[in-house]
Amino acid sequence: MADRKGGGGFGLGDIFRGIGDLIELLKEMEAEGKTEVSRTGELRGKGRLKDLRGVYGFNVKVGLGGEPTVETFGNIRKSKEGPVVEEVREPLLDVLDEGDSFRIIAELPGVEASDITLDLKDDILTIAAEGKDRKYSKEILLSSRAQPGPPTMSYRNGILEVRVRKAPTG
Repeated sequence: MADRKGGGGFGLGDIFRGIGDLIELLKEMEAEGKTEVSRTGELRGKGRLKDLRGVYGFNVKVGLGGEPTVETFGNIRKSKEGPVVEEVREPLLDVLDEGDSFRIIAELPGVEASDITLDLKDDILTIAAEGKDRKYSKEILLSSRAQPGPPTMSYRNGILEVRVRKAPTG
């Protein structure tokens, strides 16, 4: 999907083509025994919009029950007027439930650790980063409440790892 060139519309033909591509991708994953596949792409503007740069992608994972989940990332969003390139990107991330805590891994290339802010309220973690050339933002709904207090964070080579302790139940 990522290597398809052409118009940026989201017409009926594009929807059917996209569904067909996704079905083919899932068949390929099953045939090859893959549990995760990512696709990315980039769009560049033309003419007076030549500085416009859009990044998009998706990650498909098949869990233990065989149910696929699709997560999108990038800075291209659908609107009533068609696709829109936003300044802020959504990072690709994984949320892992590790029993008494969550481990969140996010790809944030192009920023420094000092550019990253985390905000944790109840069961919502917000990751934001603003570097010299890139901005990221993602709000993550956790499957249970978190303990009050700041989460722990490490950042290396564009990969952010956040640990959030779960609030005690009962």
